[in-house]
Amino acid sequence: MSVVSKGLGWVVLAVLVCAGCSSPATENTESLNRLAKASSPYLREHADNPVDWYEWGDEALAKAASEGKPLIISIGYASCHWCHVMEEESFMDTTVARIMNENFIAIKIDREERPDVDQVYIDAAQLISGRAGWPLNAFALPNGKPFYAGTYFPKDQWINLLSQITTAYKEDITNVRKQADAVTDGIVLNDMISPQGTAEQADILSVYNTIFAGWEPELDYLSGGLAGAPKFPMPVVWEFLLQEHKQNNNERALKVVSTTLDAMAAGGIYDHLAGGFARYSTDAEWRVPHFEKMLYDNGQLVSLYAHAYQLTKNEAYARVVEETLSFVGDELTSPQSGFYSSLNADSEGEEGTFYVWTKAGIEATLDTESAELFCDYFGVTEEGNWEHGKNVLYKQTQLEELAAKHAVTADAAILALEKSRKKLLEARNKRIRPSLDDKILTSWNALMLSGYLDAYWALGKPEYLDVALKNAEFLKKNMIRSHGGLWRSYTNGGPSIEAFLDDYAFLSLAFIELYQATFDIRWLEQARSLADYAIAHFHDSSTGFFYYTSNTSEQLVARKFEIADQVIPSSNAAMAEVLFKLGHYYESATYLDMSVKMVGSLSKDFTQSGPYFAKWASLMGLLVNEPFEVAVMGPDALEKSQLLMREHHPGMLLMGGESENLPLLENKLIEGETIIYVCQNKVCKLPVKSVELALKQLSNN
Repeated sequence: MSVVSKGLGWVVLAVLVCAGCSSPATENTESLNRLAKASSPYLREHADNPVDWYEWGDEALAKAASEGKPLIISIGYASCHWCHVMEEESFMDTTVARIMNENFIAIKIDREERPDVDQVYIDAAQLISGRAGWPLNAFALPNGKPFYAGTYFPKDQWINLLSQITTAYKEDITNVRKQADAVTDGIVLNDMISPQGTAEQADILSVYNTIFAGWEPELDYLSGGLAGAPKFPMPVVWEFLLQEHKQNNNERALKVVSTTLDAMAAGGIYDHLAGGFARYSTDAEWRVPHFEKMLYDNGQLVSLYAHAYQLTKNEAYARVVEETLSFVGDELTSPQSGFYSSLNADSEGEEGTFYVWTKAGIEATLDTESAELFCDYFGVTEEGNWEHGKNVLYKQTQLEELAAKHAVTADAAILALEKSRKKLLEARNKRIRPSLDDKILTSWNALMLSGYLDAYWALGKPEYLDVALKNAEFLKKNMIRSHGGLWRSYTNGGPSIEAFLDDYAFLSLAFIELYQATFDIRWLEQARSLADYAIAHFHDSSTGFFYYTSNTSEQLVARKFEIADQVIPSSNAAMAEVLFKLGHYYESATYLDMSVKMVGSLSKDFTQSGPYFAKWASLMGLLVNEPFEVAVMGPDALEKSQLLMREHHPGMLLMGGESENLPLLENKLIEGETIIYVCQNKVCKLPVKSVELALKQLSNN
């Protein structure tokens, strides 16, 4: 086996040719392995593998310890294309399975159910090879300490790697253990946070004023998004820039957000037939996606487009919101009002097959004139704009240019395109559909719940509030435990897995928003209850931050913090926002102090880490500018508050109704009248009765 000393110890370097490693054709097996009883749909997909898979847990670790075998920890998720490729190539192969079963204890993990485990071994892969992703395949001691990790391996390379690891474990166990200790130490050091200091308001202001300038080199003003490829939507980044525009009248911030939203809505990352966004674009122009559709992306993007519509009144953004929620309602909503996790990228064994078109396929579905118009608009050619003569639909030209080319009015072109869209969608729906991951995750549902509420405020459609309320009641009934904690996942009619910090943070934020939309104090009280539980079970008093896992959950080789934003915002940043908002609602110095200290102790990282601290930057903006506290009291409170929220007011704390049930509402109820109080930093402006006057007060800050 070839190894090289590289900082952390020995690292597998060469893939050696292994004599006798060729494999016969995959054999069918009649029996199912223990994953047939797993709660995760992704794990159940592996139930027919000849690999003797275990779920993560004491049984697998004890088995490895008793037999003296290393662990294979294979992590993926249902909509991961290369996860399915590796399964077909390797895990369904009986020769590969025999090698794995004889020499390892193999564990399969759904990263969406167990992000805590995933974080540990993602860090291991980054430390060992400098890269990570999914499928993630880690090798560990029976106690879970990793000594090697990588991503996708073709079958021959996987067999060779299994052989090398087996030899090293049997013949060089001392160095294997040294490597495992070194990698584990690195994982722990990765998350080291210095004990928090105090940050003066002036320090926070000086940092805040440099954030946008520090980000600019990473922003793509031509194609939108962050510079380079692939491009991920990263909604939290554009939310901060919308806030930056609103608070500081920064036109360049609005320009890059508008460019990004326009490009995504025109690109192949958006489903132009059914609505909804794919996970990311493989190119710099948003044209060719990885075709999986994730709930967390679509929830956040609905909120982002809704906020952009409130700010710009661009009807194209409203249409994206409506079409995306139509997709979510049709394809990602359970009969019980929970939201499913994702749609796979693959169908019929290939990525994107469900979504792409040949020109001949479009011409066979539409009449000649309609087909020509549609193909011109969406860049469809005989040769194809993707692979094997296939076309991804993305807008190739402006509507006015299209109409002029075809000698029709813009209105006529719009009508013709809409008729074609419906016909093509009907034809597409007859294809074999991508598989659905029907697990219901608390944190992702909370993001979608917030999306529906933001759409309700932006567009004023009561049906969106109805969906939000039904989802909230589902989560309250099924995911909140008797002791006040949460479950992470709901599948097969029941909940499972102890929840993580993101579940508490995002659900608390969603319940705060639901209170703002309904003035039902139950939702605000529930948000406070979840926050208090998180403080009791996740908070680290030495740093002031929150661990990702509870002190009542199983302890892994490292207990980690989640600080930076990824495609989903940082759970610590979201929890800091929860504490900030609850601190204002309940006039709690304890909550506010915790939130401010979290922001202050990270403030120096904001300019160094760029857009990956966007959620923190948004909260810092609220600390610097102080949010509006708006009380709408009286019989028409809900109606007037909804009109107020038709405009974008980042961080505004809305409250009211017909009960003085919060400190800020005391002595503000006048019988028979509806009064609006606009306050900021403990100072209230003159009470007004009209929404128009209240909006003027909000704009004349």
